[in-house]
Amino acid sequence: MDSARPSSARIKVYDALLAAGARLEREASIGDGMRVALWENRDDETHYRRPGHHTVSVYLAGGLGTFRADRPNEHGAPGRICVMPAEHESRWVVQGPLRFVHLYVPEELWAERVMRAYDIEPRSLPLDERLFATDPALAEWARCLARTDWSDVDAMQMSNAASHGVLERLAAQIDPVRTARLRQRGGLAPATRRRVLDFIEHRLELPLSVGQLAAEAALSEYHFARMFRTSMSCSPHAWIARRRLLRARDLLAGTAQGLEAIAAACGFASASHLIQRFRAAFGVTPAQYRRLLAGR
Repeated sequence: MDSARPSSARIKVYDALLAAGARLEREASIGDGMRVALWENRDDETHYRRPGHHTVSVYLAGGLGTFRADRPNEHGAPGRICVMPAEHESRWVVQGPLRFVHLYVPEELWAERVMRAYDIEPRSLPLDERLFATDPALAEWARCLARTDWSDVDAMQMSNAASHGVLERLAAQIDPVRTARLRQRGGLAPATRRRVLDFIEHRLELPLSVGQLAAEAALSEYHFARMFRTSMSCSPHAWIARRRLLRARDLLAGTAQGLEAIAAACGFASASHLIQRFRAAFGVTPAQYRRLLAGR
């Protein structure tokens, strides 16, 4: 498991907490671009500025003196949940002790969840901000996560599955009537979006450029890149990289092909490149992943 400090360009909420003086107990990658962290804090102030990733925060202990600066009459408590979308900005005041779990979720992972669940553009179903919500299932997930040994590969896989369950629960709780009113103009037309995604899916083993995708959409490269991000909540490059990793995972699980063959089939430069990317995304090497499947 990757227990190194995550990049500040990716995990800005993490870096904001460190800069404010919060104490990190431990943190780890749990796969699929998600990271978890267990924190303690006391008598502090923290400012989050449009971090570019989603954060699910669950209080484990304390928090009765914690509030958001613009809503001082609402306070935290053990078991309370805060959801902070990628583009949110907030300032927090911590008075007294606080211990909490954070789940950091890349935007493209939420986009995939929305695509699979609703078959519409992710921008139409944004991740809702929540402040000190009550959800017994999410509170129990956080308590279990805090007790888990994240250095154990099997435990990491279980944490990954449970955290995907958190995303499923958040997606299921979206009000379709309200989100219909939030639909924005712009983005790729549905038929164009499907055509571009199919184009990508059938050519993952090949080098793919923004120019090729823009031509498929009959748009300029600049306009296409902006429209793709508006529709999918991530760049074309991030979407392609994610799809290549998922195909590699499917081939590892469903075939006996060697790593060189799988790397070539998924557009990776070499087996070592695949190993590096796979471990960064899923927290295990391809060989460890196959051993986990064989041990089921």
